[in-house]
Formats: sequence, structure tokens, C-alpha cells
Amino acid sequence: MKQIFTAGIILAATVTAAADVWTYENCVDYARAHNINLQKTRLAETTAEADLDEAKAQWQPSLDFATTQGLSNSPWTEGDKNTYSSSYGLNASWTVWNGGQRENTIRRNRLQSQISRLNTDDALRTLETDLLQVYLNLLYARESVGIYEDALRLSTAQADRTQQLMEAGRASSVDYAQMRSQQEQDNYALVNARGTYDTRRMELKKLLELSIEADIEPADVEWTAEQVLAALPPIDESYRLALSTDLQLRSLELADESAGLDIAIARSGALPRIALTAGVGTGYNAPGGAFGTSLKRNISESVGLTVSVPIFDNRKTKSAVIRAEVQQLNAQLDIDQRNTDLAQLVENWYIDTRSAQSRYTAAEQQLESAQLSEKLTSEQFDLGLVNTVELLTAHNDLTNARHSLIQAKYMAMLGQKMIQYYRTAKISLQ
Repeated sequence: MKQIFTAGIILAATVTAAADVWTYENCVDYARAHNINLQKTRLAETTAEADLDEAKAQWQPSLDFATTQGLSNSPWTEGDKNTYSSSYGLNASWTVWNGGQRENTIRRNRLQSQISRLNTDDALRTLETDLLQVYLNLLYARESVGIYEDALRLSTAQADRTQQLMEAGRASSVDYAQMRSQQEQDNYALVNARGTYDTRRMELKKLLELSIEADIEPADVEWTAEQVLAALPPIDESYRLALSTDLQLRSLELADESAGLDIAIARSGALPRIALTAGVGTGYNAPGGAFGTSLKRNISESVGLTVSVPIFDNRKTKSAVIRAEVQQLNAQLDIDQRNTDLAQLVENWYIDTRSAQSRYTAAEQQLESAQLSEKLTSEQFDLGLVNTVELLTAHNDLTNARHSLIQAKYMAMLGQKMIQYYRTAKISLQ
């Protein structure tokens, strides 16, 4: 196989550049460092940290330097008609109190920073579950290819055997044509199965952000019947654990707190503001003596205290409070919705998993019967006791039974792993 990639930095736990077999853990480690959507959430986290730093900096005074250079011409004035003037000043201001807006803004931005970190962690968890489903679909597709390869080998052998019987006068040309038709059908099904497998590999490569030249194969994962049919933990316990480990719910709870601070910030618009100002400046006019002497004589210093009391603000404060209160109500509704969604998700996975386990048990019995039926029918066909229709029916029944078994197996294991995820926020294929 081609190399998966030739350059790039990956985590220590990932496969090497020359590897072509990837475990589920390898996929998670690689995606953690390379998935584009995950990287975007990290950028949003950086932006939130910058907003928090900016809010904290509001406690510091502001300081700026200003200078003005001017030239004027008075053509009808006696004496000097052109004058030059300049001014230089340092101005400082510091907000002593602004109704608590500064403190609440810091608290809100700190919550937003925490929400951004939670969103990053939740994006990683979502990526893990997406990888799980795609990875198991890939394993299922590969096992389906194996089933159709076995079916094609069997139908080929049966077609060759029918040809021998036809040449010996014990089978008709119609029987032989039917067997060759079955062989072609199995070959067509195999081609489709391989196409599906390639599609599933492409889906996995897309999540991993691998190039088109990359070649990837999933590592073998073996599960016993006991693991497939393992008893599920109590559903109410899983729901309680899902509530405690769900990052989306925690993020929504922080958003509710942030909305409460937005209300306080909006209400501060109706409160007085106190600010200190200070400045030092000087200037120069020409003609008017030496530059340095003029600057020295024109130095002025100032300090002031400003108290601003809002009276009418065109309803801006009241409207801002209403919008913030609506935002908090939405946040609380989002929390209720997430609780409901979690309950439905957990219950659906329990229903799907138990159904898959039941189908797996039935499929085991079906496969055992189909194998025995195919074996006996093939022996009877060799003896001329059954016709090709019965042989083909037994052949297709066996293929379908094998498919039903692996489909139920992977559905059951996917459900178990998702239930494990909701309980512990961790996924392992072992």
C-alpha cells in the first residue's frame, strides 16, 4: 500500500508516517491535532481569552498623547502675516465607578471563556462519536466484502461442479446457466461491497483530514458473542450519568449565568458614572520667542472629577434590559431542551441496542440453520436429488444469514459504546 502521509507532525500516540493500519485510538489522536472544525473551535477559544483580557484591562487608566501643528496666514494684518502654532498634551482618565458594569463584564467574559473551552472539548467528543460510527461502518463494510468473496468462491465452485455434471449428462444446460448467473450476481455484489468499503474509507479520511493519496485500513477488532450480548446497565443510572458528564449541558448552564450578568450590565446604564481625569499640556506660537522658552511658559496642568447622571436615554437602557432578560429565558429553555434531548438519546440507544442484541441471537440460529441447509442441499444436488433452484435458494439464504449476523453485531456494539460514552464520556473498542 501507499504511505498514508510523508510529512506532518502528529501526536506521540498516533501511527507513524509509514503505517497503513489505524486503530480507533490512532484515528482519535490524529484527528485531535488535524481536524479543521476542531481547530476552528480552538481559535474561538483564543478569541474569548482576548475578550477577557480586554475586560480586565478596563481597570487600568487610559493615557494618550496628542499634538497639533498649525500654520495660519493673515494677508491684511500689519506685521507678521504668517504664524505657526503647536500644542502638546498628555491626557489620562480612569473610571472610578460605572454602575458595576466593569466588574460584571469581567465575570461574563470569564464565563464566555469557560464556555469556549467547553465547546472545544465537546467538539472533540462529537468528533470521537462521529469517528466511532464511521469506523464501525468501515469494519462492517470490510466484513461484508469477505462474505461476498466467500459467496463468490462457493458459487464459482458450484458452477464448475454443475458444468462437470452437465458434461456427464447429469445436469441440463439450464441448470448450468442458472449457476453461472448466480456466480455473476455474487461477483456484482462483491464489486458493490468493495465500492461501499472504499466510500467508508473516504468518510474516515475526511474526518481525519487526510489527503487523497493517503491509504488507510482499520485494525482488526474481535468481539465474542458474550460481548455482543452483554447486559446493559440500568437506563435511569445512565441518564443521570449522562446529565453529569454532558458538556453541552454544562455550557448551557454557564450561558444562563452569563445572561444574568448581561441583565446586570444592561441595568447599569441607568446608574451614575464617576471618572477621574488629568492632563498636562503646553504650546508654542511663532513668532513669539524661543521654542523651548515658549513651551516652558505655556505648560498647564489639570485634574478633574466627572460625575455623569443619566436622566433620559431614549429608552436604550430599558430595551437593553428586556433583550438581556429574553436571552436568559432562551438559555433556560435551551437547558430544558437539552435535558429532554439527552433522555431521548439515551433511551433510543437502549432501544436500538436491545433490538440489535435480539436480532443477533436470532441471526445466530438462522446462520446455523442456513449453513446446515446449504451443506445438505449441496450434497443432495451432487446426488441429483434437488434442482438448481433449491441449491441457489440455500446459497442465498446462507449469504443473507451471514449479513444479518454481522449487521446485528455492529449495531449492538455501536449501541453499547454510545451508552458507555454517555455514562463516562469515554470510548474504547476493547
